[in-house]
Amino acid sequence: VQLQASGGGVVEPGGSLRLSCVASGRSFSPYAMGWFRQAPGKEREFVAHINWYGGISYYGDSVQGRFFISKDSTKNAVFLQMSSLKPEDTAVYFCAADSEALGWDVWGQGTQVTVSS
Repeated sequence: VQLQASGGGVVEPGGSLRLSCVASGRSFSPYAMGWFRQAPGKEREFVAHINWYGGISYYGDSVQGRFFISKDSTKNAVFLQMSSLKPEDTAVYFCAADSEALGWDVWGQGTQVTVSS
């Protein structure tokens, strides 16, 4: 399975972006899909994840109420709608899959999000 993330870009503070992540390859039915981010000089940070079956979602404290994760099982895709963006949201965003409820074992290549005026 390969994950392809897209949708990053440059946006002004207060703006919005929607990230997409599409899985390709063999039959895809993960336990969960998630988004993480890493800013320069900082550790990777959990952003959000969604259970593939049931759709329960979880968010990191720093994005709660501003970001929304969703999925489209028919397209093997997961999305991250980001609103009210702040400069501190600037980072490379990665999507990941937890194939068997044992941890994040498949990672995409990352997409850059820059929030700047």
